[in-house]
Amino acid sequence: MNPPGSPERQRARTAAGPIIGVLAAGLLLLALFAITVGPYPVSVDQIFVALLDYAGGSAGLTDAQVETVLFSVRIPRVLAALLVGAALAAAGTVYQGLFRNPLVSPDILGVSTGAGLGAALGILLSMPVVVTQGFAFAGGLGTVALVYAVATAVRGHDPMLVLVLAGVVLGALAGACISLVKILADPYDQLPAITFWLLGSLAGTQPDDVWSALPFVVVGLVPLVLLRWRMNLMTLGDEEATALGIDPRRLRVLLVAAATLMTASVVAVAGVVGWVGLVMPHIARLVVGPNFDRLLPAAMILGAGYLLAVDTIARTMADTETPLGILTAFVGAPVFLWLLATGRRSW
Repeated sequence: MNPPGSPERQRARTAAGPIIGVLAAGLLLLALFAITVGPYPVSVDQIFVALLDYAGGSAGLTDAQVETVLFSVRIPRVLAALLVGAALAAAGTVYQGLFRNPLVSPDILGVSTGAGLGAALGILLSMPVVVTQGFAFAGGLGTVALVYAVATAVRGHDPMLVLVLAGVVLGALAGACISLVKILADPYDQLPAITFWLLGSLAGTQPDDVWSALPFVVVGLVPLVLLRWRMNLMTLGDEEATALGIDPRRLRVLLVAAATLMTASVVAVAGVVGWVGLVMPHIARLVVGPNFDRLLPAAMILGAGYLLAVDTIARTMADTETPLGILTAFVGAPVFLWLLATGRRSW
């Protein structure tokens, strides 16, 4: 492992810079395209005029219908797709590095299933949307906290293996509870809402949803950025990290908490969206390499672009909107199989 200031690290960072810049530019173009398409098409000129009008605080240049479509529907949804995709990809990158396992995704510790249980309970109790999102957020964090408590109580085994097994078991238990809630729900009103939420969607996204999730994503992202070099050491294993002066147990708790906070906050807004946190870190690793300070921004850009593209297809391919979970599975599964078949033997 090269130290942060070594010539090898500097050359690698310089080589990856243009690649990340190209990815960022492509993401901006994709976001602009996503804003223009939909049942009510909007031109690029109308977008820039509306943005200038909005920034200047003056009215009269922008048509009222265009303003409503842009600032109440289209732009909040695009921002939500970017935020959710980037957060899930960042969490997946952290989990795969910590567990040193290419098959790990953000819901490995049960955060998505726990959030789904919280949302299902909120819908069953006929709570408002904001309260239901709060239930989902609390359910995701609570499930991971319980997983960590179980893993801490079990001694004499590999802590990483125990953590994964506890996540699988408690995630299955939360899934069984979701099935029970479905049985108790009203089949004409509550059950379709629960099912649609569990499949993931950004159809009802409001500007407040983006602003409510953004602080939690930023708080979770800060430790990942500040500890990115230590994250590289964690991928070597606990013994090597300890020999290099790192406390792997304490650092693992902090990084898992940060990734879980990001995942729970966006799952509470968008529902359960799979494959983003599993596939995008692999593609980013192939593009910029395994070094975490380059891998994290590349994975976030790719995850944001991937989910934005999928959401744009979901809302434009047919009159009835397709849930995100279905499209991400149809696209993500073949891509992941291709990565397994053609990727590097050494992960």
